Amino acid sequence: MPGSRPTKAPSAVFAGQGTTIFTVMSALAQDHEAINLGQGFPDDDGPLAIRERAARALIEGPNQYPPMRGLGVLREAVARHDKRFYGLDLDPATQVLVTSGATEALTDAFLALLDPGDEAIVFEPVYDSYRPMIERAGAKAVSVRLEPPGWALPRAALEAAFGPKTKLIVVNTPMNPCGKVFSDGELELIAGLCAAHGAYVVGDEVYEHLTFDGRRHRPLLSWPGLADRALKIGSAGKTFALTGWKIGYLSGAAEVIDAVARAHQFNTFTTSPALQIAVAEALDSPASYFEQLRAELERKRDFLAAGLARIGFRVLPSEGTYFLSCDYSGLALTGPADEVCMTLTRDARVAAIPLSAFYGDADCGPYIRFCFCKRDEVLAEALARLAAYVQHRPG
Repeated sequence: MPGSRPTKAPSAVFAGQGTTIFTVMSALAQDHEAINLGQGFPDDDGPLAIRERAARALIEGPNQYPPMRGLGVLREAVARHDKRFYGLDLDPATQVLVTSGATEALTDAFLALLDPGDEAIVFEPVYDSYRPMIERAGAKAVSVRLEPPGWALPRAALEAAFGPKTKLIVVNTPMNPCGKVFSDGELELIAGLCAAHGAYVVGDEVYEHLTFDGRRHRPLLSWPGLADRALKIGSAGKTFALTGWKIGYLSGAAEVIDAVARAHQFNTFTTSPALQIAVAEALDSPASYFEQLRAELERKRDFLAAGLARIGFRVLPSEGTYFLSCDYSGLALTGPADEVCMTLTRDARVAAIPLSAFYGDADCGPYIRFCFCKRDEVLAEALARLAAYVQHRPG
């Protein structure tokens, strides 16, 4: 039309992101009929009793909008869970919020707590949704880099990252992608700095029940001085192998939860009542369920780690989560980590994720991540394919 102008550009934050590495590698795995040890989802579909409860609730109802903050039965179950495992005394009516997955919980927290010009501290390697959502809230993500193979928290760098603009810090423990569980000393340092600077703590604790070798999770919300400024985010997807259900929950001080709920009401508003009812019953599972879950994932970790080490990978410690990180430099695999992962997917038909995807500058060395929350026969076949590829690859 005469005088019309070109359509304005979309949001620069998302336009510069591209497609997530998980989508890219999963699609490549499908194209090459590869075993997908990249994206972190279990092979099994979660406990049958929980799925049957959701099916009954779907038929019996209710199937209309549940309360914005979540069904009372689930908020009460979250409060009981946090009391049983961590000694937290929470009012389910005011201190618990249900969301459509933990990623929504993170987004709601960032939108609720951050203003343009604020700064939010994140640890690299960093889960890929943090940075774009912090930036979309108008804030700046300030990275503190943890280095392989030990992933130790650099005290001086963390202290330097805090400043007058620091509004919050995101602490992912157990940590995706590297499997780090923050020590009590590290958490104490973080808590002290947050108290000194008046900063919030967003605790991404979705792997809370997947800690290994006798470790136990300790939420930031339980630390002295953080009760009024910390959020604890949990996920039914990780705890009950129901990642497709997208049921997350936040616990925290009433004033902080109230702020996050204001963002949540304009985001998804609420989530499936049938799934909420089923997750409420799941959270009341006996202690044996959670112990068996931990023991089974630890066994799978050890199985995959031993097999990768026999092949020639240098396997880094994994203290929790679904994931193992490896150094491939001893195998004469050449090129950056993303190219190596694509080569393994195409030629060995086993998909992994480059750790470079979790660093802002995409330079972290020869490290890739495998997921071990798969059936034993799937892990065994993946190891057989990798061993055959390494043994017979040209050169």
